[in-house]
Amino acid sequence: MNARLLSVPRLESVRRDFPAGIVVFLVALPLCLGIALASGAPLFAGIVSGVVGGIVLSFFSGSELSVSGPAAGQTVIVAGAITSLGSFETFTVAVLLSGVIQLLLGYARAGVIGDFIPNSVIKGMLAAIGIVIILKQIPHALGNDRDFIGDDAFLQADQNNTFTEILASISSPSVGALSISALALIIMLLWERPALKRMTWTSLLPAPLACVVVCTLVNEAFGAWLPDWQLTAAREQLVRLPVIESPADFAAMFTLPDFSAGLRPDVWLVAVTIAIVGSVETLLCIEATDKLDPEKRISNTNRELRGQGIGNVCCGLLGGLPITSVIVRSSANVYAGARTRLSTLVHGAVLLVAVVFLGSLLNRIPLAALAAVLIVVGYKLSSRKIIVDMWQQGWTQFLPFAITLLAIIFTDLL
Repeated sequence: MNARLLSVPRLESVRRDFPAGIVVFLVALPLCLGIALASGAPLFAGIVSGVVGGIVLSFFSGSELSVSGPAAGQTVIVAGAITSLGSFETFTVAVLLSGVIQLLLGYARAGVIGDFIPNSVIKGMLAAIGIVIILKQIPHALGNDRDFIGDDAFLQADQNNTFTEILASISSPSVGALSISALALIIMLLWERPALKRMTWTSLLPAPLACVVVCTLVNEAFGAWLPDWQLTAAREQLVRLPVIESPADFAAMFTLPDFSAGLRPDVWLVAVTIAIVGSVETLLCIEATDKLDPEKRISNTNRELRGQGIGNVCCGLLGGLPITSVIVRSSANVYAGARTRLSTLVHGAVLLVAVVFLGSLLNRIPLAALAAVLIVVGYKLSSRKIIVDMWQQGWTQFLPFAITLLAIIFTDLL
């Protein structure tokens, strides 16, 4: 692969990067909220991390296409830390300190660890994440939203696992959710047809955005004519975003860190844990994203660690969750056609504007429509062609590929 210098966001890439940023925003919104909910943190903390991961990391990241935000793999760590430290205000100090540690790791050139990860393991991780995305979104596509959207763990907090959750959903599907997810999949597939792809307007209007708009309108129509089919907030089938009605509401959403806890040993222990786990996950995701990059660029992993450090310092100061590079958002970014980090900046900016001004409107979006978008992303990550290609390379490549794939499906990404 040819190494290339990373560039600042370029205005001439708007035609590709702006629509891709919208797609990543649609994927990131429910993930940020779901991960915050599962972590026992304020919902707005997930949004803060999504915005920081988009806006701040677009300038400091070592990758053109990687997208950062709160990660589902850290929910258990975060939830346990908030409980053990006594308050979320104390936990944000640990997030801030973890950022400082990552900055030091970046300057110590710890990013070299990523160079030792075998290609077959990275491809196995990508295929596994694709399969996990599909399996995890099936319940949401059927209207069963008991588990938070974005969870990637085999064993869930509701005592189900990936497969028992699917069986439970199939046994009692929502007709409205099934109709909406099927409609969204049809729209996504139509957008891939050559006849539509040749039209200029389809490159400006991303298929996921068309899905969300159409499916939201259809769900509103269900409310008027088929109320039994309508997906509702009461059944947790819609996006759930804190609604901001005034500047005072916005200011009240932020949680300031309790700096007096900065010398506590248990706070430093949590900070070190977050820094190490987040750095490893980031390096894995950066390597995987580079494999997806159509321009075959090589990311600067040391710069990425420094960028993650700056991002986590910001998250700690603003009351957010810890961030890492996240493969679900990054792969959605690549498959949406992004070419530079401008798409990451757009996703963060749109997330901020939408949360501040469009909360009540966004809360009408059915999760079933977003599940369909993620299912298409998952299919592209785990297509039959990738598995067959690894099989044809022989056992030395296929065995670590298969072990990685199965390990992630039956445990989690970490």
